[in-house]
Amino acid sequence: MTVNRAWRLRRRPAGAAAVGDLELVEEEVPELRDGQALVRTNLLSLDPTNRIWMSDIRGYMPPVPIDAVMRGLGIGEVVESRRDDMPVGAKVSGFVGWQDHVVADDSLLEAPLTVLPDPLPGPESAFLGALGHTGVTAYIGNDLAGVGEGDTVVISAACGAVGSIAGQVARQRGAKRVVGIAGGPEKCSHAVEKLGYDACVDHRADDWRDQLDAATPDGIDVDFENVGGPIMDHVLGRLNIGARVSLCGMIAEYNTYDEGGKHSGALTNIGQLIMQRATIKGFLVLDYADRFPEAIDYLGTLLAAGKLHYDETIRDTGIESMPTVLNELFDGGNMGKLLVRVAG
Repeated sequence: MTVNRAWRLRRRPAGAAAVGDLELVEEEVPELRDGQALVRTNLLSLDPTNRIWMSDIRGYMPPVPIDAVMRGLGIGEVVESRRDDMPVGAKVSGFVGWQDHVVADDSLLEAPLTVLPDPLPGPESAFLGALGHTGVTAYIGNDLAGVGEGDTVVISAACGAVGSIAGQVARQRGAKRVVGIAGGPEKCSHAVEKLGYDACVDHRADDWRDQLDAATPDGIDVDFENVGGPIMDHVLGRLNIGARVSLCGMIAEYNTYDEGGKHSGALTNIGQLIMQRATIKGFLVLDYADRFPEAIDYLGTLLAAGKLHYDETIRDTGIESMPTVLNELFDGGNMGKLLVRVAG
């Protein structure tokens, strides 16, 4: 008998996820049927959208139902199988959920799990980061904004999983100036010295608005937006004529949702989109599944050539730490991709 530990959502958080919103339970894994495989979770990805999925709001995926296993992306290994396409020992990625084990049954899961190449062309953690959904997000966001020569590009959450890759892709696409926004002197130094940003604004400093103005003397042509809130509002006030905004995330607002799915917030400079004849495009990487091979090939080539630096923070704290580690995303406690090692 295999016992599975799983986090189930018991109530919708009001603000940050707290004790009692989720419960860690132990459950027996049923015997496999034909067409099923048992996957042991090795790594789980922590993403800002995890918090969105907990709230009953209109989103690109339905909210996690109350009492359901918490939705989450991860990588695992097949440990038992009754399906030909997932032999024992194969590595798979996808929506494994916040649990030790998942039964891979395409008729039951939200999306089929993907079998990874054997052997892997890099560390398995990279397939949840630089060579996974966050790296692809950085690639797609730059492409949608048409980043090119002569552009001044601003990227918020510049040392995060997406932002750290997005800045380097913008540089490779020929941007004239790439400016990051990050929290604290250490991250800002890292953005410039390791990630190749021309400048980095410390949003925790009292004078961050002045810093951003000084770092973008010729205005902003492209905003790769990951944060929202007052930071995005100030960026909108510095857009050039014909500027483009790739709206990837608004992490500053995710923990403001109450139990009813409402939050307070406003952008006072949104009218600058009219004045500057600028465009804003929200995008979800899941809509570009057909471009994943193209993006991963591009990023893999840069990585192999030593032209792509990626950071990851792996917490070896096990499945029981998931809610606590999730809140690190909003506290800025991680550098690059944030992962929890469950097994392996």
